[in-house]
Amino acid sequence: MSLSFNGVGMTSQRTRDRLVSILREQKIKDEKVLKVIAEIPRHLFVDEALASRAYENISLPIGHGQTISQPYMVALMTQLLLEGGSVTRVLEVGTGSGYQTAILSKLVSNVFSVERIKPLLDSAKGKFRQLKLNNILTNYSDGGWGWSSKAPFDAIIVTAAPETLPTSLLEQLIDGGRLIIPMGEKGKQELLVFQRVGDKYHKKTLEKVSFVPLLNGKIA
Repeated sequence: MSLSFNGVGMTSQRTRDRLVSILREQKIKDEKVLKVIAEIPRHLFVDEALASRAYENISLPIGHGQTISQPYMVALMTQLLLEGGSVTRVLEVGTGSGYQTAILSKLVSNVFSVERIKPLLDSAKGKFRQLKLNNILTNYSDGGWGWSSKAPFDAIIVTAAPETLPTSLLEQLIDGGRLIIPMGEKGKQELLVFQRVGDKYHKKTLEKVSFVPLLNGKIA
C-alpha cells in the first residue's frame, strides 16, 4: 500500500476529526468508539482511487460486490456491541475490507472474523499486519455458520444482511451476549439486536438500514 498511514489532504487527521464531529452529532455517544474512529486510517481500507472520499459518511465499493460500511453504521454497531457490558471475545461475520475488524480490535481483547471471499480476506489480513493489530484471528469460511469451535462469544456482529435469522449464531453467544445484525430482504432491512437470556433471546429493532446480502458458500 502506497498510501500514508497518517494521510494528507482529504485523508488527514483534520478530515478524520471532522468525521468524528459528524458522528457525535448523530447517535454516537461512546467516546471510546469515537476515539478509535479518529485513530484508524479508513483510507487504507478502500481502493487508492477512492481514498479522498474515505472520511465521508458513506459506504464505498471494495470489489466482489461488497462495500465498506459507512462510518456511522460502523460506529453505531460497535457502540451497541459495547453497551452489553464487559466484552472481551467478539465474532465478526464478514471481514470485508477489515475496517470494522480493526475498529473492534482496539476496543476488545480478541476478535474472531470470518470471511467467505478469499481475496478480500487476504487483503484485510495484510492491513492488519501493517497496522500491527495482533489480536485478530481470521477464518476463510461461510459466515452464516459462525465459528463454533471458538464459541462462545460475548458478542457477535454481522456486516451483511440475511433474510432470515441464522440461529447457529445465537447458539454461539454466552448467556447475556449480544448479536447485532441487519436483517431482511433488499429495501426492507432493519438493524436488530438480540440478547441471550438463558435459552431465550430478547429482540430489539433499531432502524432501517441497507447492507449487502449475507450469502452462502465460499469464493476462492
